[in-house]
Amino acid sequence: MARLGAFCFPGTGHLNPLTALARRLQQRGHTVIIFGIADVESRVRAAGVDFCLIGQSDYPLGTLQTLDQQLGEMTGTQVLRFTMERISKTARMVLREGPDAVRNARLDALLVDEVDTANNIAEHLGLPFVSLALIPPLINDNRYPPFYFGWSGSQRWWARLRNEIAIRILTCVASPIFASVNEYRTKWGLKVGVPEDGLSKLAQITQLPRALEFEIDPLPPNLYYTGPFVDPAQRTPVDFPWGKLDGRPLVFASLGTLQNRSQDIFRKIAQACTGLNVQLVISLGGGLEPDRLGALSGDPIVVRFAPQLDLVKRASVVITHAGINTVLESLSEGVPLVCIPLGNDQPGVAARVKAHAAGVVVPPRKANAKRLRSAVTTVLDHDSYRLAARKIQTAIAEIDGLDRAADIIENVLKIRVPAPKR
Repeated sequence: MARLGAFCFPGTGHLNPLTALARRLQQRGHTVIIFGIADVESRVRAAGVDFCLIGQSDYPLGTLQTLDQQLGEMTGTQVLRFTMERISKTARMVLREGPDAVRNARLDALLVDEVDTANNIAEHLGLPFVSLALIPPLINDNRYPPFYFGWSGSQRWWARLRNEIAIRILTCVASPIFASVNEYRTKWGLKVGVPEDGLSKLAQITQLPRALEFEIDPLPPNLYYTGPFVDPAQRTPVDFPWGKLDGRPLVFASLGTLQNRSQDIFRKIAQACTGLNVQLVISLGGGLEPDRLGALSGDPIVVRFAPQLDLVKRASVVITHAGINTVLESLSEGVPLVCIPLGNDQPGVAARVKAHAAGVVVPPRKANAKRLRSAVTTVLDHDSYRLAARKIQTAIAEIDGLDRAADIIENVLKIRVPAPKR
C-alpha cells in the first residue's frame, strides 16, 4: 500500500476526474491525499478522499467563485491570458507552501495534473511522480497542434510549421509561469527547466481515449491513453423535473461550470431549437439563475444544475462548450455533439470530435441561431454522426479508464498491491 499525494487545477473539470481516480486507487488499498485551496475542500471530502489545505492566505474561502465569475465573461485569447495569469499565481503559492505540506504527509509519490507545477516539488524532495492529463495531453511535438487551437491533425509540412510556431508563441505567453517555477528551482539548487521537463519520465497518463486522438504515429514515449475518469457514485444527486420530458428527441445543452455566464448564447441555442421536433434542456452549470434568462424561445427546460450523466443517456444530441469531461461522457453513451469551443483546451477537444466525425463544430464568433440550428439538424438528420460516436463509445467501453490508469500508476511506481490469498 502506498501513500500518494495529488495536485490539480481547482476547477470542476479537473477535480471530478482526479477524485474519481483517487477513489479507484483507494479501493485498491492506497492512501490518496489531494492538496488544494479552501474552496475545493468540501468537494474533495464529499468524494471520500483525504484533503490537505494549502494557500489559505492567497485563496481564502470564496476566492474561486470570484475568479470563475471573471472567467465566465471571457472568450478566446482573453481566456488564455487570464488562465495563464491564474496558473502563474497558483504556481507561486504551490511552490511556496507545497514542500512542507508534502513532507508532513510522508508520501511515497505524487500525482500531478499537467497544468499544475507540483512536479517541481517532487523533484525537489526526491519523490517519483506521474503526470495526469485531465485535458488533452501536453505534447511538445509539432505533429500535434497545441490544444488551444482548433486545428486538424494534418501532417502537411505547412501544418507542422504552423504548429511549431504556435508552440513557441504559447511558450512565450506562458513565460510568467516558467519564471515563477524557475525562481524556486534556482532557490532549491535545481537545473532551470524548459516546459517539457515538467512531464514525468515515468508516465504521462491521459483520460483522452486513443480512439478520440488524432491518428498520428508513433506515439510520444511514456504517453498512455486510457479512457474517461468517471465515477457516477461520487456525483451529488440533483433534482430534475423528469415529468416535463415529453418523449421528443432530447437535446441537452451545457456550457460547463466556468464559461457559462453568457445569457446571449443560451438564447441563441433556444432559438436554434425552436420549431424542431426536439425538446431542449439547458443546464446553466451554476453560472446563472434560470429566471435571469426570462422566457426563452421554444419553452425549453432550464435548470441551474442538471443530472448530466442521466440526461446524456437520454439525449439525441449534446450541445457543449467542448469541455473534455462533457465530451467524454457524451461519447461514452454514443451521443453525437454540437461543439461551441469557448477557450483553453476546448478548441483542441472540438477539433478531435470533428476529426472523427462525431459532431459539428461552430466557432463562438459564428454561433448565431441560424448556424446552431443548421448544426443541430445536421447531426440529427445524418446517421454518420451517431455511428461515429458509437464507434468511439465501443472503444471507450473496451477499456475501464480508471482501472487502466490505476494499473499504470501501480506499475511505474512499483506499488502494486498483492492480490489476497485464497
